[in-house]
Amino acid sequence: ATTPTSRRTGCWRLELNLERRLTPSLNALGAITLWALLASLGILLAHVPPFLLTGVSLLVGSVWAWPSAMRQPRLWRLPASTLALGVFTLFGFHFFLFMGLRLAPAVEVNLVNYLWPLLIVVMAPLYLKTPLQPVHWVAAVVGFVGAAVAIVGAAQSAGPLASTAASQKIAGGLGNWAGYGLALASAWIWANYSLQTQRLERLGRGFATASIGLFGLVAGILSLLCHGFLEVTPLLSARDFLLLAVMGLGPLGGAFYLWDKALKAGDARRIGILSYLTPLASTVLLIAVTQRQWTLHIVLAAALVIGAAVAGTWAKKPA
Repeated sequence: ATTPTSRRTGCWRLELNLERRLTPSLNALGAITLWALLASLGILLAHVPPFLLTGVSLLVGSVWAWPSAMRQPRLWRLPASTLALGVFTLFGFHFFLFMGLRLAPAVEVNLVNYLWPLLIVVMAPLYLKTPLQPVHWVAAVVGFVGAAVAIVGAAQSAGPLASTAASQKIAGGLGNWAGYGLALASAWIWANYSLQTQRLERLGRGFATASIGLFGLVAGILSLLCHGFLEVTPLLSARDFLLLAVMGLGPLGGAFYLWDKALKAGDARRIGILSYLTPLASTVLLIAVTQRQWTLHIVLAAALVIGAAVAGTWAKKPA
């Protein structure tokens, strides 16, 4: 017979295991929620050159880590390889994505870029030596199909908003293929960073979450240098600065810190599947911002993406 003490111990262990299981997923969902704001904020700030937008936002986003860095300066004393990984990721991800958007239709580029959740799932065995279960493969494919349906469905109802002015000037040819290639490179960069982060953590060479502030600070400066050489600085309003602050503190700031915490404590395969919620949530917000009607595409995408996320999250770890 079980005693009250043993029952309390069993309940405590169950609660602890549940917390360990849910906390990484909650952090990932927090990052996904903030990233879902990115497209809507991008529409509101479409007149701001991309490197200026990225640079200012990354600098603002680094503010989250300043208090920790001032209390413990050692948090920003990183190996050169770790600093290079972080800076290359934050700078390179946005650089390749923005350049891809200039060379090819925006919707297709965005779709290719959203291969990064699938890459996280299928590349996990190469980085982490964790085998994929059949449910991971099925969830990855279904989730990507759902993301594709959400993005393409939104494009069909968006009309002229479906592509940028720059992409409208290029009709197929090598320009499109170059744009898709850059988008794929951007996707690989983020998947590589996500898996490298977890790999370094397992090897005992992980970095503090506050170190992301240094990544953002350096990458932001590099982005502003690119702006100085490649773009013309527009006249910004008080509303623009407010939206830039929101973007920096959220999608290009706080989201990175939540994502880091999720990766260091969770299963990269499950988190990769959960990240398929990003394009769905982004599309839902875009519908609200642009006051468009719901379509069958969005309903179907919701069923596919949420189903894949649930299946991937509850897949059992191998013994």
